[in-house]
Amino acid sequence: MPMNACFFSHSRHTGTLGCTAAELLSRIPTMTPASARRKTRSKSRGFSLLELLVAMMIIAVLGTLGFSQYRKHSAQARYLKAQDDLKIVAEGLDQYYLKSGHYPDFGSYDAMVDGNSVLVKGSLIKAGMSAQDPFGQPYEGKSTRLDYELKCAGDPANPEDAGPITRTPGQGATSSSPVSGPKAGGAPADGGAKK
Repeated sequence: MPMNACFFSHSRHTGTLGCTAAELLSRIPTMTPASARRKTRSKSRGFSLLELLVAMMIIAVLGTLGFSQYRKHSAQARYLKAQDDLKIVAEGLDQYYLKSGHYPDFGSYDAMVDGNSVLVKGSLIKAGMSAQDPFGQPYEGKSTRLDYELKCAGDPANPEDAGPITRTPGQGATSSSPVSGPKAGGAPADGGAKK
């Protein structure tokens, strides 16, 4: 074969044996690294609209489930906090009864948790307790020398599962909720009768 024979087998090749250098260069497709990257990028450019919609739907469903569980557990935690607040005050009243033989006279729950009450001054309950339940409603309560009654209205958004809570001496907590847990007493064994 002669030295100037063309071995280029391009589809536009004329079939002549002798190709000039200019002809040969014009027939060779040029592929630079940038154009190669562009070609591969155009094939896998990103996600299709359908793929994005499916991914967004999955995220929305998971977010909805997670948020509803968060709200449920948050409401349950607030309800348990309300029970604990009433239990603390009830135990303070019971401790006062054990020391004095009678309950202190309070006309309201606010007076029981006030910084000047005998329960706070005697360190029977902690100072700075809120007069409102975790749902933003005021606690109710009163005590006489013979007994007391503490109340929380419960969760207004879910009264079936987190209904009203009432605490009295000798009964512990009573509520209409499955969240309420064990009935912890703390009241005097004699039910608050005078000694």
